Amino acid sequence: MNGAILLLVGCGLFTLAYFFYSKFVAKAIGVDPDRPTPAHTMGDGIDYVPAHPMVLYGHHFAAIAGAGPIIGPVLAAQFGWASVALWIVLGCIFIGSMHDMVTLFLSVRHQGKSIGSVIEDVLGRPGKMIFLMFCFAALVLVMSVFTGQVADAFVSNPEVATSSLLGIFEAALFGICVYKFKWNVFAASFVFVPLLFFLVWIGVVFPCDLTALFGVTAATSKTIWVVVLFVYCFVASTLPVWLLLQPRDYLNSYLLYAMLAIGLTAVFIVCPTINIDAFSGFTVKAAKGGATMYLFPLLFVTVACGACSGFHALVASGTTSKQLDSERHIRPVGYGCMLLEGVVALLALIAVAWHSQADLVAGLSGGKPVVLFAQGLASFCGKLGLPEKTSESFMLLAVAAFLMTSVDACTRLARFVWQELWSTASAAAPAAEAAAKPQSPIVRLNRNMYFATAVVIAIGVYLLVLNPSMANNLWTMFASANQMLAALTLLTATLWLFKNRLNFWIAALPMCFMIVTSGTAVFQLFLQNLDKWMKDGFAAGGVTAIGSLVLFCLAIVLLALGALKLRTIVKMRITRAIVSKAS
Repeated sequence: MNGAILLLVGCGLFTLAYFFYSKFVAKAIGVDPDRPTPAHTMGDGIDYVPAHPMVLYGHHFAAIAGAGPIIGPVLAAQFGWASVALWIVLGCIFIGSMHDMVTLFLSVRHQGKSIGSVIEDVLGRPGKMIFLMFCFAALVLVMSVFTGQVADAFVSNPEVATSSLLGIFEAALFGICVYKFKWNVFAASFVFVPLLFFLVWIGVVFPCDLTALFGVTAATSKTIWVVVLFVYCFVASTLPVWLLLQPRDYLNSYLLYAMLAIGLTAVFIVCPTINIDAFSGFTVKAAKGGATMYLFPLLFVTVACGACSGFHALVASGTTSKQLDSERHIRPVGYGCMLLEGVVALLALIAVAWHSQADLVAGLSGGKPVVLFAQGLASFCGKLGLPEKTSESFMLLAVAAFLMTSVDACTRLARFVWQELWSTASAAAPAAEAAAKPQSPIVRLNRNMYFATAVVIAIGVYLLVLNPSMANNLWTMFASANQMLAALTLLTATLWLFKNRLNFWIAALPMCFMIVTSGTAVFQLFLQNLDKWMKDGFAAGGVTAIGSLVLFCLAIVLLALGALKLRTIVKMRITRAIVSKAS
């Protein structure tokens, strides 16, 4: 199989989906370009800030991308390229992109609040509380996973640390120039985007290698970087969104655009042959010689970003919806960004598929899928006459930059959810009574932006620094919780669309598929870690077993509430129809 043909077919199908299916979804849910968005009606200069569509596209794409669309396809390639490619293309078009677009729309229609507010609209306050707990757990897992990966990248590639740290100050300067000095976005981009690539070169020349500077071990260096990153996350989560988060995500998006341009050009010119199996069977042996992996449900959990990811719903309904200038941008930002992420996922698959099946499995036994991806694209660049080592370093730099965008976005989103949890808990009384009654000191404290951020950071420190056994299981926990979150978001969308007599099938059918796959994966994770707990003690799998069981139970409760609500709506409609016919 020719890799260029696979990529061309995938890009062609994504293009058709954007011009046809996304328009169908927009019409079905009732997107209205003339309706004012929360960025205007609730603008506060901190979180609610209308953004230029190009800037918002860059922010959203950078926040949702991370390393997910690279790591997932590379790991799943063990099942064969055909099964992975089919899930990426079909999942991205009919599930992932629709999921992101509908979530963004629903958040905009609910004052830019999280998808939990939509849950309250259809399931009431208990449903919202349970869903927000699930969201908070998933966000903390994402933040911890990506923080650990960024720290690893800083240790193994010190040049990444230098360029990333300098990029923080560049982003703040960009935000000041655009929002305070009223620079045109295009003019500012003309100045700051070349500067961004110059900082990449500065990083190569002056790598920030803590092991060499202070004579510490790699493990100690990683711990130091984790602490530094958490301090950065605290600052980034509490600063106005226009000053750091939005401009840094926008500028970093150009790194991925450049990586995409280089990768796509190399694939289309070199036309690499895909040598791994098209289909490796319904079961394969784990790369590190572990337990047998089953295609169902692991393929659909492993390939999340690039096909469907619940984390995207938290970004869309957390930061993006608060910056949307017009509802006409919902389609390009919500649906379009996910399609581009699907292209990244296909590129990642092709980058490792030129290996033989045995070489791929052997490479994954080292546990560094991002490195395999970078080496694959670098080998294609080498055939074009570009230096392979430089190309590999740039690919790693781009991925690390996107990991950082996801880390600080997750921290801010987790802070939003924590504040919303306490806001919901304190609103149990009727609105008039709640407004008249002063809030307790505990509620006021937990709704405080700085304290809420500190809570999120403290949990991350516990998971990454103080509980090493849990840190080793973070990726599997994240993958399972992530897809279950997508299923619950689709459940919310289905109920809201059904309640408002809109075309709910666009969300209902994908919801059923995602519930079955993610539910099976979470329950399998519980059983596997329960077995480790029983055999090797609590430290081996106890925390993961309890965590996965809690997530599974929360999801079951939400599904039960959803079924009861659906039954109530149907009964009301039948009753109204009978009364109408009788009269």
